[in-house]
Amino acid sequence: MSVEIHPLASVAPGAKIGTNVNIGPFAVIESDTEIGDGSTIHAHATILNGSRIGQECAIFPGAVIGAVPQDLKFKGEQTFAIIGERSVIRECATINRGTEATGRAIIGKDCLIMAYCHVAHDCTVGDHVVMSNVSQLAGHVTIGNWVILGGLAKIIQFCSVGDHAMIGADCKVTKDVAPYALIGREPAKVEGVNKIGLRRRGFSNQAIDAIQELYSAVFFSGMNTTDGMEEYERLHENVLSEVQACISFIRSSQKGIIR
Repeated sequence: MSVEIHPLASVAPGAKIGTNVNIGPFAVIESDTEIGDGSTIHAHATILNGSRIGQECAIFPGAVIGAVPQDLKFKGEQTFAIIGERSVIRECATINRGTEATGRAIIGKDCLIMAYCHVAHDCTVGDHVVMSNVSQLAGHVTIGNWVILGGLAKIIQFCSVGDHAMIGADCKVTKDVAPYALIGREPAKVEGVNKIGLRRRGFSNQAIDAIQELYSAVFFSGMNTTDGMEEYERLHENVLSEVQACISFIRSSQKGIIR
C-alpha cells in the first residue's frame, strides 16, 4: 500500500504516516504526529505536534489539529490531540491539545465535526458524535456517545452531556445535560426525550417509555430533581438499565442539571 504525498505538502521527517494515506497540497504535518492507515489529509489542513489521527479519518482544508491550548496556564508541556478511527473533521474546525490537567483532548470514533467547530483543551468527545457547523466546546467539556449538537451550540467549561442527548441550534449550555434529553430554547431547557434518535439506534419502546416516565417525574412534575428521582424509584421496583444510567448521571453531576 502506498502513501501519496503531494510535492507541495510539508511533512516533517519525524511524522509517522501509515499506509494508504493521502496528503494534499499545502498540508502541514509536524514531526511529533501520527496519521493512521487509510486517512486523507486534504489541502491546507494543519496537523501540529501532539496530534494522533486514527485510521480512515478525513481532515478537510483549513482544519487545525493539535494547536496549543488557549489557556494561560499552559506552559508548553507535552500533551496530545487524539482523533478516533473514521472520524471526519471538516473545513476550518479546530481541535486543541490538552493541558497538564488531563494531557489530552479526545475525539472518539465515527464522529463528524463540521465546519468551524471548536474543541478546546482537555475535552472528551465520545463515539458517533455530530457537532454541527460552528458549535463550540470550552475546556474540560465531556460529550457522551451518539450526541448531536445543533449549529452554533455553545457549551461552557466543565459541563457534561450524557449519551444520546440532542442539543438544538444556538443553545447555550451552562449545566450538565442528562442522557437522552432533547434540549432547546434560550435559556436552554429540557423539552422532552430524544425519541427519534433513540428509535433510530434500536432502543425498545419499553425503554423509551420508561425514560419518558422518569423525565416526567424529574423535569415536568413540579418536584425538584432529587424528589422526582426518588418518587420514580418508589413507584418502580425494577428500574431498567437505560433509566438507571440516567439516574446515576444526574446524581453524579457536579454542575447541576438543565431542567
